Amino acid sequence: MARKKIIAGNWKMNMTPSEAVKLCGELKDLVKSDSVDVVYCVPAIDIVPVVEAVKGTNVAVGAENMYFEEKGAYTGEISAAMLKDAGVKYVIIGHSERRDYFKEDDVLLNKKVKKAIEAGLTPILCCGESLEQREMGVTMDWIRLQIKSDLVDVTADQVKEMVIAYEPIWAIGTGKTATTQQAQEVCKGIRDCIAEMYDEDTAAAVRIQYGGSVSASNAAELFAQADIDGGLVGGASLKPDFGQIVNYNK
Repeated sequence: MARKKIIAGNWKMNMTPSEAVKLCGELKDLVKSDSVDVVYCVPAIDIVPVVEAVKGTNVAVGAENMYFEEKGAYTGEISAAMLKDAGVKYVIIGHSERRDYFKEDDVLLNKKVKKAIEAGLTPILCCGESLEQREMGVTMDWIRLQIKSDLVDVTADQVKEMVIAYEPIWAIGTGKTATTQQAQEVCKGIRDCIAEMYDEDTAAAVRIQYGGSVSASNAAELFAQADIDGGLVGGASLKPDFGQIVNYNK
């Protein structure tokens, strides 16, 4: 069965609640699509107003982070159950900014993945290499280590429903994009890794996004690749351009 493309905006730390509602209004008609799943991953404080703002549209709402504990004395954190109750469907886990700035490691991320699934959320699990790692020729070794570590004790059926996002760290927000060939090569490598860990059916079902300076001008070429099932879009998701990315095939 053909995998349905999924195009998710990662708003990062942008948009106050009032700005978020305004943006949802501006994008509403631009992101209409029957052929792709559209997701806005928004800051925690924007979740409730954005869920309200996209009601009755084709847009699902995602969170940018969560904690693996159910509840308790974890000041400043947000739980999977809270997200679920607020109307969230997806959650980004392991974005390179979280791994780098907040020192999140694979042991922690594995706990987050399992908790998200348990709560009925779909993880968008991020992986990617630094420029130094790419130049050393260890890109796939590094990414395979991330995937294998982050999916410990996650079942094949759970992986089939997940999304994995490949984001070369050197291409995030820099204007540099991996070439289409580089992006396809790594996304295929991730699919091969899933096939080794689980089986061919699981590898064929899991959706793998490319992220890293995805734009209206490069989306169609990237998403035409056999193993790229959409994009995790940063800066361009805050602009009308996001509509062109969603409707890349029109």
